Amino acid sequence: MVTKDKTTEIFCMADDFCKFFDAITAKYTLKPTGKRKYHRSSTMSKAEVMLIMILFQTSGYRCFKHFYLEKVCKHLRHLFPNVVSYNRIGINGKSQKVLR
Repeated sequence: MVTKDKTTEIFCMADDFCKFFDAITAKYTLKPTGKRKYHRSSTMSKAEVMLIMILFQTSGYRCFKHFYLEKVCKHLRHLFPNVVSYNRIGINGKSQKVLR
């Protein structure tokens, strides 16, 4: 498993990337037409989700669900204080195939 210092370094890189990507996409996407926005904001940041995906790829686990429930929710809870349930993370079997 990756050390805590390396995890922090990866998180900082992921967070910088998310900020850059959000700024670029906001610049080049169409603005809303005044319709109400029904999307509620997530409790986990995009960088945290990216970090979990990177840790999964380096973990040796074959199933993301087992990794998330066993490692993230139990053993890495101190790194992710706002961890959400597996159903809310937004990763299902279809998108998991893309990760392999």
